[in-house]
Amino acid sequence: MEAVERAEKSRAPIQKTADRLAGYLVYFAIGAAILTFLITRNVRSTISVVIVAGACGIAAGTPLAILGAIGRAARQGAIIKGGLYLEALAAVDTVLLDKTGTLTFGTPQIHEVISNQGFAMEEIIAAASIAEHRSEHPLAKAIVAKATELGVPTAEPDSFSYTPGRGIRVTYRGDEILVGSRAFLVDRGIGDSPPVDGHSRGGASEVFVARDGKVLGSISIADVLRPEAKAAVAELREMGLRTILLSGDTQGVTNAVGHDLGVDDAIGELLPEQKAKWTRELREKNRHVAMVGDGINDAPALVEANVGIAMGSGTDVARESADIILIGSNLSKFVDILRIARRCRAIIRQNFVGTLVVDTIGVGMAAFGFLNPLLAAFIHVTSELAFILNSTRLLPRTSSGRE
Repeated sequence: MEAVERAEKSRAPIQKTADRLAGYLVYFAIGAAILTFLITRNVRSTISVVIVAGACGIAAGTPLAILGAIGRAARQGAIIKGGLYLEALAAVDTVLLDKTGTLTFGTPQIHEVISNQGFAMEEIIAAASIAEHRSEHPLAKAIVAKATELGVPTAEPDSFSYTPGRGIRVTYRGDEILVGSRAFLVDRGIGDSPPVDGHSRGGASEVFVARDGKVLGSISIADVLRPEAKAAVAELREMGLRTILLSGDTQGVTNAVGHDLGVDDAIGELLPEQKAKWTRELREKNRHVAMVGDGINDAPALVEANVGIAMGSGTDVARESADIILIGSNLSKFVDILRIARRCRAIIRQNFVGTLVVDTIGVGMAAFGFLNPLLAAFIHVTSELAFILNSTRLLPRTSSGRE
């Protein structure tokens, strides 16, 4: 509630534009009145010119539309932290999507354990569960859950270090345990390439396990796509947006998920800083970028994007870094607030154009004597009321269904 209240008090850039335009319209009305009097010497026409011109439709209608959009978004399960981000969202043409926890449930399960040189499955899971004991990553939770299911005791490691997007290194009773990607093990001298031939079919992630310099095996972990994710991506594309999947998983896994979702492009094997770099490069190409994510790894990209959207079920740092927070993890809510943002922009533009047209025609008619002061006042009040009522269409509905 506090976040919504702060957002409603913030000013979007378009509100400053509306204020400037309203000021120009005042100067225009005064200038037109002076010119009318100098040419016609008709006081009645001059008064009509001053009366018919107005800027209330812009000055009052713009903040009302933004207020209504933020309130409607909150009712639909999204907190927009300010009018600035609402305006930025309306201009978005590219959407970057994180995979785990955003497009998937974030609760993957072990699909297959592949042994290297005869190591037992329990031994592989035991080593992996020790390394993942302190981690909150969804893949780590799947490994720890499997250890519990098998009755394999888990233990607290003696030391713990995490390389975002790559893997975990721990020590336990003098042994070094590594759990992570193939590249993570290679970088630490575990051979030129781990001999395990893991499978990454159907969007499963491959996690390698090594202990005391030996590769024990690999664990294939599969996540499940959220049922609304594919439909949400399809709607985004129908709205003319380019969709790109960014993931720290292998390129094979990312391609499989991207194909299922129907995104325009899928980029895998990305570290957090590389996600941020992708976002920055797109912005440098004059793309208006929205990043949707939920994890610590997504925070740099959320900050780098024109507008960052965090899933409400994600990490604290992701929610703090984002400009918009979705309550829960339903991606279709993002599509809804994107429509709200675009509708808000369209209504404000309608008010801008309508005010300019009415003022121009009204001043012209008044200057040539076609409007008396009473009729000019009627046109002024009626037009301003119409523009303000146009903005109220964004106000959230009451429980009875009325605006």
